[in-house]
Amino acid sequence: MVTSQDSLTSIAAARIAVTALLDGGVRHVVVAPGSRSAPMAYALAEAEAAGKVLLHVRIDERDAGFTALGLALATEAPAAVLTTSGTAVGNLLPAVMEANHSAVPLVVVSADRPEELHGTGANQTTTQLDLFGDHVRFAVDVAAGDSPQRAVATALYAATGALEDTPPGPVQVNLAFRDPLVPSAGDALPTAAGHSVFHYDAGPQALDLPAASNALAERRTVVLAGHDAGPVAEAFARAHGLPLLAEPSSNARFGPNAVGPYRVLLEHFGPDSATPIERVVLFGRATLSRPVAALLARPTVESAIYQPVPVAWYEAGRRRETPIETLPELARFAGQGSGDWLDSWLLAGAAAQHALDGILAGESAANGPSVGATVWEHSRGKLVLGSSNGIRDVDLAGQPHPDPIATVYANRGLAGIDGTIATATGIALGSGRETTLLLGDVTFLHDAGGLLLGHGEPIPDLRIVVLNDSGGAIFSLLEHGAVEDSGAYGTAVERLFSTPHSVNIAALAAAYGVGHQAVSTTAELAEALKSPLKGRTIVEVRVDRAGLRGLHARIKEAVSGAVGKVLTAG
Repeated sequence: MVTSQDSLTSIAAARIAVTALLDGGVRHVVVAPGSRSAPMAYALAEAEAAGKVLLHVRIDERDAGFTALGLALATEAPAAVLTTSGTAVGNLLPAVMEANHSAVPLVVVSADRPEELHGTGANQTTTQLDLFGDHVRFAVDVAAGDSPQRAVATALYAATGALEDTPPGPVQVNLAFRDPLVPSAGDALPTAAGHSVFHYDAGPQALDLPAASNALAERRTVVLAGHDAGPVAEAFARAHGLPLLAEPSSNARFGPNAVGPYRVLLEHFGPDSATPIERVVLFGRATLSRPVAALLARPTVESAIYQPVPVAWYEAGRRRETPIETLPELARFAGQGSGDWLDSWLLAGAAAQHALDGILAGESAANGPSVGATVWEHSRGKLVLGSSNGIRDVDLAGQPHPDPIATVYANRGLAGIDGTIATATGIALGSGRETTLLLGDVTFLHDAGGLLLGHGEPIPDLRIVVLNDSGGAIFSLLEHGAVEDSGAYGTAVERLFSTPHSVNIAALAAAYGVGHQAVSTTAELAEALKSPLKGRTIVEVRVDRAGLRGLHARIKEAVSGAVGKVLTAG
């Protein structure tokens, strides 16, 4: 028993910290090398040799943080990231911010100089406690020589959502270490033990709920499934006979009530239509489109959000939706849909899908929506969708499957493009499943360092589909596209927003030892997606973004005409 008068060596304190991490459920730790964190690195190496934990080494702390984020997402358990002191800790901020807003149990273990070196100008010494501010659920300093057991245990308690009225999320344990930072002369790694496989993968599954009571009032309600809604949203829509409008990363975009191109249909069920939407039931967080945001803001539409547990992405009282904790209460709010209400959505959805597919079929080369639809159709195991246009292309053109096929992930907490390759790598390693990542070229280049795996590091089965249009196409679909078309700002929009480049992705892949294949049609892409996957490969889809704005205009016109005919005939 260590008392307050005892002073632990750095190695002894690190071993206590590692034991506490393991006791708290941590089975994956991402290590960024450094000297001050050496005691933890040695203690973790001992634990790995004993078969108690899996280590992943990354030289870039930002990628280390996002790899740990992906591991936590895939395993549904806390994952830790270890850094040395100084700027190394600051590089974790983007991953910590994402983990905060997406309620991911990311455990930051930051090494620090002892108190006597602070304020002296000592190398790599700065204030590290509370560096992440409100983005962590708990942060604690452990002085050099003190036992970290209680601090680590409390941090794991907070990270996993055990604190009352607090969602899971990132935490920071800041451990100060004093020289010596290496094991004593008599220490050595234990005899290597067999490693357990620290994977968790229940796979995508559907749920069933009892059919809605006939006593419920008939209402023109829609079920909106945002990010991380889960299969309960699909089950609720099916049980209540309501149309299901599900974003790709909701993991609810399947089943008989799912409407694929829902966002282009919302205007057809607007306040001036014959059958306007009366109520919205929101599961998860809807983030992808302005038509959905406009729907939730309609003053004539009542809305509720299913919230059985605290969430991290909004503050109480800051949204219009009424929070509802139980499914029976939600059922009373939603009511049940009439056959005509659901049929009108399904018929309109089928007409819109047919019109959309017709436009895409008429394009000789691949484009964003056709790539999104193809990736969605052929992905199995795990699917990771990058921010920007990729996830929106799937949302528009990805046809819902009858049953859930792939488990879908996306960094929608703050919807940044940073760390996307590293996140997908963590998901693939944590799940042990084949993983497909769809992202744009700018997102890819932003995290090209995520391709770096040191010699001997575990290699995931990861297929990276890069939609390469030599810049950022999403801005052409926003107001900036109209500014560019006007010519009033010359080439400013192209330079400042589209950020054109001429990077040779094949050469970049070769530099990192990753396979590469270039395709230009959706047929070629489909063949590439069907190929057996072992290790990492990049499938580069080369497209031209010059006509993207016009393509979306043609899609909207075709869908509007087709849906108008169906609804008028009905």
